Amino acid sequence: VVGSTSPRPLDATRQFLEEINKWTIQHGVSPLSKELAIKFLMARKFDVLRAIELFHSYRETRLKEGIVRLQPQEEPLRSELLSGKFTVLSVRDPSGASIALYTAKLHHPNKTGNHVVLQALFYLLDRAVESFETQRNGLVFIYDMAGSNYTNFELDLSKKILNLLKGAFPARLKKVLIVGAPVWFRVPYNLLSLLLKEKLRERVQMVKMAELCQHLPRDCLPQHLGGLLPLDMYSWNQQLLAGQNGRVDPVDELVGIPIEDSSVHVPGPESMRPQELLAHLGRLQRSGIHQEYEALRRETPPGTFHCVNPLYYINASFMDGYKQKNAYIGTQGPLEKTYNDFWRMVWEQSVLVIVMTTRTEEGSRRKCGQYWPLDEGGQEVYGHIAVVNQRVDHHTHYNHTTLELHNTETCEQRQVSHFQYLSWPDYGVPTSAVTLIDFLGAVKRQQRKMVRAVSSQWMGHPLGPPMVVHCSAGIGRTGTFCALDICLSQLQDVGTLNVCQTVRRMRTQRAFSIQTPDQYYFCYNAILEHAQRQGLLPSNQ
Repeated sequence: VVGSTSPRPLDATRQFLEEINKWTIQHGVSPLSKELAIKFLMARKFDVLRAIELFHSYRETRLKEGIVRLQPQEEPLRSELLSGKFTVLSVRDPSGASIALYTAKLHHPNKTGNHVVLQALFYLLDRAVESFETQRNGLVFIYDMAGSNYTNFELDLSKKILNLLKGAFPARLKKVLIVGAPVWFRVPYNLLSLLLKEKLRERVQMVKMAELCQHLPRDCLPQHLGGLLPLDMYSWNQQLLAGQNGRVDPVDELVGIPIEDSSVHVPGPESMRPQELLAHLGRLQRSGIHQEYEALRRETPPGTFHCVNPLYYINASFMDGYKQKNAYIGTQGPLEKTYNDFWRMVWEQSVLVIVMTTRTEEGSRRKCGQYWPLDEGGQEVYGHIAVVNQRVDHHTHYNHTTLELHNTETCEQRQVSHFQYLSWPDYGVPTSAVTLIDFLGAVKRQQRKMVRAVSSQWMGHPLGPPMVVHCSAGIGRTGTFCALDICLSQLQDVGTLNVCQTVRRMRTQRAFSIQTPDQYYFCYNAILEHAQRQGLLPSNQ
């Protein structure tokens, strides 16, 4: 059904593919097929902007949750698919919608990690919505809690299942029926509220087993609620696995993750060795490097800008690092009204390190709010995240604060390192790159140390979750810090770099990164100063 304000299906498909394939070209992955485009468009009633938003939400969710390059015939995913915990029924509701069933009683958190359950969930649902009839008529999801107890329940997993169905999966969700919920789940009712976004609550109904026939005809009802669903040779799961024959999950191409790293920052044909970079700077001098920056600055930022009204908002962007997708989150300095959202973002993105390249006040101007407890032993609560200052280590040019985060909703706790660089002069750049590069080195060492500490829980890129990097506006010093990290990482890896190319690619992901010609010129000098310290250039140059 197409809304009156939506374009016709053919026009919508063309618009959607044009926009998405700009992204696929930019990231060097195969263009999206018309069939996959229609899946996302039908899930959002051919509203192109909402379908584009769904595509990126789906792709980023799969990447974040490690739902990529799935091998359904290999363990532990095969056993999870055949456990009967999740399946798609062979019958449909009277409107033609598919009926998916999740049996909570069969989930044992001490035996199966959440990421394996989510892999199975996405894999089976992806197969279900390959059916055009399901794309057209939608999906009914039965969350069967009959016979379960608290040991079968995992708050974080339940929250992800229910919210991902609505916000990050290409199917029209008609309703969610939570059947046979135990007393501890029903009372207090706000436990359900914790699990659900506002838009989803209206589609979720908690019903008793006897009431289920009021929502689905008897011939549609599963016969094994609250128990083991026998997966014989005719079951949907068995037939699905039997028909794969080594088939590659088509959504891996959609997610856009080549076998190698998919970062925009990889060595290009015009990369320079340090000696060539020095010669380039010698030819252009400061004025020529400023002109190079001005040419970059005049380029129109790529992409489309949309105003949105989401659940929460913070001015932040994922930014790639060297051969690492989403290595950073570049963001503005938090102010009082965004403290809660900032810490929520840090928690949701599993951030381990925060980099602050400004003081809270400089030259009588406020640059950033005091968004963390400043003194050792101090504690502040931001929304549902309590932050405790465990320790402050003072260095000559920066402070390193160890923070402990407590999530009051899930009772989980994590450690985060906060680095604040203190030697960036107001309205200028550091006179020497040594202190900033040493600061960068300390940040990188701590990130590696913390990634090793959480390696058993982290399923993403081996270099870890994104670092949060901010200054005041989140583009000037933030861009300079990230550009230096990318260029020096490439220099260490292959012995070459390209400042102009790095900044151009960086500005495709966070518009206006590196705010002044002097910051751009500083990048050149900082790299050459570092190369000289490393013995890559003669000391007399």
